[in-house]
Amino acid sequence: MADIERKPLRFTTHKSFPHRLVLSTLTGRAVHISQIRPSSPTNPGLAPHEISFLRLLESVTNGSHIEISYTGTTLVYRPGLITGSAPGSGASGGVIRHELPAGCARGISYFLIPLCLLAPFSKAPVNVLFTGGVITSTTTGDMSVDSVRTAVLPLYAQFGISNNIELRILRRSNPGVRGNEGAGEVQLVFGHQVRLPTTVHLLNPGRIKRIRGVAYSTGVSASNNARMIEAARGVLNPMTGDTYIFSDISSAPFIPSADKLNPKAKKKTGIGFGLSLVAESSTGALYSADLASPPAGGQPPEDIGQQCAYQLLESVSQGGSVSLAGAPTMLTLMSMGSEDVGRLLMGKDVLGSEEIIGLGRDLKAFGGSGWGVRDATGNREDELVVSVVGRGVGNVGRKIA
Repeated sequence: MADIERKPLRFTTHKSFPHRLVLSTLTGRAVHISQIRPSSPTNPGLAPHEISFLRLLESVTNGSHIEISYTGTTLVYRPGLITGSAPGSGASGGVIRHELPAGCARGISYFLIPLCLLAPFSKAPVNVLFTGGVITSTTTGDMSVDSVRTAVLPLYAQFGISNNIELRILRRSNPGVRGNEGAGEVQLVFGHQVRLPTTVHLLNPGRIKRIRGVAYSTGVSASNNARMIEAARGVLNPMTGDTYIFSDISSAPFIPSADKLNPKAKKKTGIGFGLSLVAESSTGALYSADLASPPAGGQPPEDIGQQCAYQLLESVSQGGSVSLAGAPTMLTLMSMGSEDVGRLLMGKDVLGSEEIIGLGRDLKAFGGSGWGVRDATGNREDELVVSVVGRGVGNVGRKIA
């Protein structure tokens, strides 16, 4: 007699939407999410970027079942097997092409970070090309693609996942004047699949030994990069002498213009500039900061450079072996790893943030163990040691194969 199917886990609101779907896919538990923007008078229910993320999940899995209510305020998701870019799963030539909606206001990291969490547990390598309304710079709530490449992907090496991982920025794009209308192009290649992530013990943050960064200008003068770099170095040079910021200059992409008299007309979009900084410690801890020019303009490059440098110093001052940008990735992989106790040193401000507290509650709802928290030893009053017991979920695709 077949086992009775477990009821879906119930959540409300659209907060932590992609991460809850990732946890659902990794653990195999169905989810029921309700009250998604029910009081919005103009745009109730799922937003375009959330619909696009559901389509991305459908592309990299096999057997997923998605039900959306008529108003879009209720979603039922039953996960399938993570297949990645396996032949016959929708990939053309080993590459899945995913087109974002033209009005997408979220940065590409909204899609990249959850996809990277699924990739190590895939049956086959993951190779996804993002096109359409791609915004590669930082936006409200999303880091830039440069910070994902330099501050998030290197964290997987701590879990023994480091081979054949590449994030290619084929075309840059800042947000348009209205905060959307990106037109970039990014490709993620994640070819290292594992049975179980290894257990990590990161208890020594070390001392900052070098700072790297990328200053980018899209469709504007290259002098903006030099001005941002000079302002940032003025703040960071007293901290460490090993500071190097790369300069990336590209032309603005074109998108179709909504001109009825000339349907073939095109216009420039994604014009702007920004800065991404990453500080690396002697023990491999990474701290990042991001800042870009506002879509409406009006902010000089010197302000962008200084503010981004101060944001990096603030991230370092919070302490711990992981920053707020990388903490969700580290804690999720530790929870999905082998059934052993992993330990991670975190700053009190990072652990007490709304995002990390919500993540702990979600992991508990999906069957994970509670976190053990104790004070750090030594002269570390603002830091805590978090102990996480892995679930041993592992790679189901590899288990079947």
